[in-house]
Amino acid sequence: MSTGIAALEFEKVSKSYGSKTVLNEISLSMLEGEYVGLVGVNGAGKTTLIKCLLNFCALDSGQIRIFGSDHRENNARHALTFLPEKFVPPYFLRGLDFLKYMSALHQVEYDAARVRGLLATLDLAEAALAQPVYEYSKGMAQKLGLVASLMIKRKLLVYDEPMSGLDPRARARLKEYLLSLKDRRLSLFYSTHLLEDIESMCDRLVILHQGRIYFSGTLPECLEKYNAPSLERAYLNCVEQ
Repeated sequence: MSTGIAALEFEKVSKSYGSKTVLNEISLSMLEGEYVGLVGVNGAGKTTLIKCLLNFCALDSGQIRIFGSDHRENNARHALTFLPEKFVPPYFLRGLDFLKYMSALHQVEYDAARVRGLLATLDLAEAALAQPVYEYSKGMAQKLGLVASLMIKRKLLVYDEPMSGLDPRARARLKEYLLSLKDRRLSLFYSTHLLEDIESMCDRLVILHQGRIYFSGTLPECLEKYNAPSLERAYLNCVEQ
């Protein structure tokens, strides 16, 4: 349940690379406790928006705030955890070494019982933690990244295609687990191409197209605005109008 406190605020954010405008005055807010899904075609600017949020690239103009603090402040980003689309853990580490390293990096005590619970949720065998990461499949590596992101208990999750490489059972279990966290006022900013994930998890949908926000609102509002029987049809009506 949302609290009325803004977890994320994007105010007229613009970003260009050379002559190409990738983000054009993006304004968007997300309340604490909300799950917001960000969708768009390849090249729409979704990953660039997340990179700007994480201060991986400088804004041309505009402002981003995380729980009221400027996104460029280290303390502001301490409130979130991020999992990129192409997550590749260090190949030379064992899974356990990686998780313990991430615990130390985030200055939290390694909680073996919590990790075991997350491994069970994501259907990753505990024995895999004894293996070097170079022996992992793509799906196993993705599950390891998800465990790392969830074990440190940040109040804002920023995910870019987190279901990438997951099998159907792990996908279903992850969605169930994320939904169970809503009671703890967790906030989720979720970039994906999978509209069904947004339908099953998110409170609001944001459609980013050609560097602009074409739609921001609830799923019923999207269906009504674009006179569509399904979210897929509404999305197509939005970007093809």
